[in-house]
This record gives sequence, structure tokens and C-alpha cells, in this order.
Amino acid sequence: MTTTAGTADAAGEPVADRRLHPMSWLFVLIQHLKQFIVPLLILVFAGRGDRNELYSLIGVGLLVLAALWRYFTYRYGIGPNGLVVRSGLLNRSLRVIPFVRIQNVAVHQTVLHRVFGVAEVRMESAAGKEPEAQMRVLTLADAMALETLVRRRGADPAQAVEERADSLLRLSPAEVLRLGLVSNGGLVLVGAGIAAALQTVPDFNGRVPERALRGGMHWLFGRVEGYHLDAAGYALLAAATIALVAVALKTLSVTLALLRYYGFDLSEQGRRLTAERGLLARWRTTVPRRRIQAWTLEEGVLHRLLKRRRLAVDTVGADEHDEGRALKELAPIASPRTCDRLIAHLLPHARWEALEWRALPNAAWWRLFLPDVPWTLLAAFALYWHLDGWSLLALLWLPWSAFKAQRRARRMGYAMDAELVAVREGWWRRHWRFAELDKLQALQLTRSPLDRRCGTATLWLDTAGAGALSPPLRIRFLPADEARRLYDRLAGALAGRPLRW
Repeated sequence: MTTTAGTADAAGEPVADRRLHPMSWLFVLIQHLKQFIVPLLILVFAGRGDRNELYSLIGVGLLVLAALWRYFTYRYGIGPNGLVVRSGLLNRSLRVIPFVRIQNVAVHQTVLHRVFGVAEVRMESAAGKEPEAQMRVLTLADAMALETLVRRRGADPAQAVEERADSLLRLSPAEVLRLGLVSNGGLVLVGAGIAAALQTVPDFNGRVPERALRGGMHWLFGRVEGYHLDAAGYALLAAATIALVAVALKTLSVTLALLRYYGFDLSEQGRRLTAERGLLARWRTTVPRRRIQAWTLEEGVLHRLLKRRRLAVDTVGADEHDEGRALKELAPIASPRTCDRLIAHLLPHARWEALEWRALPNAAWWRLFLPDVPWTLLAAFALYWHLDGWSLLALLWLPWSAFKAQRRARRMGYAMDAELVAVREGWWRRHWRFAELDKLQALQLTRSPLDRRCGTATLWLDTAGAGALSPPLRIRFLPADEARRLYDRLAGALAGRPLRW
């Protein structure tokens, strides 16, 4: 059954007369079981044989009943102007959601979804982190038709003029492999696995790691001692081990990149952007262009070697921890020319390539170098009790830190015109952060005691949707007079502009 404008009552409001897919209870059950899967596996495989432990499986049966209860009590309806959702039997809930309030639409398919030909639909607004509606699950045809209805503000697809979707960027498998090489997804996954084990596996903080480490070291040294290696041999063996671990982590990163970004396609239809990606599980996210609040252009050392960059955005209502369901990357990896082309297309009045950058005083390098001094001295002092005089080698970090601070200071700068304000920072890992003046929500001029001593200030620029992991939109180490003039200029520009978000 194709989702079109549904039945309405005498007042013209939509009636909640439709159920979810008959298998939706299974996906609701799986969602509930995710938080119990690790303890359940430990119970099954590491149990001590006590049959009373199996009584905890009664909870699984209760979750099954809860999932079935949700299926039989959940209804939704579609009208010409909005969506209505009714749930509950004893404690009833009725929500009417106008289409104009829905900003982001995410269609998600796991492998199991694709087996049954269904999809999960999540609708978000700019009001908060919680979704306006989340449907587990609809048939794929109904999910895509519902996304079309939201995009057209509820018009009947049979009567509306079909908008042509223009593809802005498609990643080939070779580009996805490059993305895996420049990312650290494998290291993050291993670290997350260790952290999860510390919280869930019994005795992981105690005897288990110690026994595993002792057993591994005993086996390793037993194998190595049989070859009677000299100092050079041990050094080569250590280097080979490090290289093997690095290759394994990069292989894992490439695998994760293929799973997440295979078939990445960024398209534009009207005033909305749609990103679709995924090898086994598929994500499809749609967001209006006006909901983009800030932009981040990044490149690391491997990016520069491969002549690639990453273009990310902050959108209103996006949850940075909700992987896959928010549009965060317009170009996970692309050439600098392609990134500039995307920016020029989506921000035609910003003149990104023609910005005049203003450098900050090079004398600010010691401000970047200063925080490394106490930590380096503390590390040398801590190592002295174990390495004696060799601990002074830790002080070699200071010349490298000074050199790095000087290079960073040379690249720091900012730019501003009638439409855009931008900052750039970094040397080893570089980034450009920029936003339209119409998207700025607040300005803040701060001065620390050291700033007052040096006659400098920091100008903070705030936008909606900024994540904790995004680089801050700020201009540091500005001379105080210049910072005040820039603050007054931006404040005057914002006072005469309406906030667009």
C-alpha cells in the first residue's frame, strides 16, 4: 500500500487508522534487547551452571509482550497538512505533527530490514534532540512515500510536480578505500570495545587482564628466546609488531568505511539535500539546506598525501551521538576542488574562494607552546623514578612543541565579508570553520588574565547545532582593539539581519 494523503475527519484532521508493518514488533523487541545483549551473552557462555540464572530470561518474555503491545496499540494517519500518531491503550497519547515542523527525515535499513523489505523512519524538528515521530517499521515503499510527503509539505505525490534530483557527489569504491586509510575508525572501535568490557565483563578490571597479559607475555618471550636475538633483532621485532598492529587497525578502519560509506550519494532536490550510504545497512537522510548552520573543512597529513579533504556541517536538531540518522558530512572525502565546488554551489553568495584572509600576529606562537611546558616537565619528573637520567629524553618534546606552535601560529587567521565569517587553524591537522552571518546566534568577547597582560582577546561566534566534537568557531589572540572593532562590526551586522535557521 502506497502512503498518500490519508483519510480525515469532518474537521479536516488526519485520522490515525493505519498500523505499522506486521513484523514491527520484532524490530521493537530487538531495540529493547540491545541494552541486555551483553549480559545475556555472558549469562549463556560464562554461566556457572546454576539453573536459577535462567529465570532472568523471563525478562525477555516480558519484552516480547511489550513489543507486541506496542504494535497493537500504535496507529498513525496522514493528512494533507500533517501526521497524527496515536499510541497506548490505558495511558493514551495523541500527537498531531504538522509537516512544516518536520525538518530532518531519516530512513534507516539494517540487514534485517532489507530482508523483510521494511525501513525505520525517524522525523526530527529543530526544537530538540528527541524525534517528533519514530516509526518501527514501515514497508520501504511507504517509508519513501512518507519522506516525499514531508519534502512536499503534504502534497499528494500523484498531483505534485516531480522535482528532479541532482547528484552533487558520489563516492566510488576507490574513494571509500581512501576514506578508510585516512580515518581512525579501527582504533576508536577497539577503544570502545575495551571500555565496554571494563563496564560489563566480570573481573575484567581485576584478574582477567592480568592473567591474559601474563599469559601472552610468557608465550611471546618463550617463542622469541628460542631465536637468540641480539639488540638489533629485538628492535626489528618490536618495529614489526608495531607495524603489524598498525596494519590491522587500518584494515579494520577500511572495513568500517566500506560498511558505512559504500555507495555514498549526495543529491539535491529542490531546497533539500539527501545523503544515502551503507553497504549492509543503509541510511538515507534528508534535510533542508537552510538548516545547515556551520561548515567545517578538514584535512590531516594522510589527507594531504592523498590530496583529499573532508567537508562536514552542523544542522539544527542533529544529535552528534546518533550515528547515521543526521546529515553531518556533505563530503566524507573528496578532492579540494570538489569541496570548493560544493561550497560554491550551496553558498553561492559567500564567495568562499575569494575570501581575503587576515593573519594573526606570529608572536602568539608562545601562547600555543606554553601549555605543553608543565606537562612535559611533569612527565620527565615522573619517569625519573624509573629511568633515572634517561627521563631527560622526555624534554626533547619541547623543541618539537615549539616548532609545531610556530607553524600553527603562521596558519591561524580569519576572514569576513558581507555574507560569511570564517576562521582557520591547525598545521599538522588543519581545519577551516565558517558560517553565514545570518546563522550566528551570539557573540562573546573574552579576555583571560594572560590576555589582559598581553593586550589580546578571543572572539567566540555561536551557532545552533554545534557539536561537542566540532572545532570551535572562534578567533584567538586578536589584539584587543582589533577584537573590539570586529565585535562591533559583527554586532551591527547581526542587528540588521533576521536569524535564519
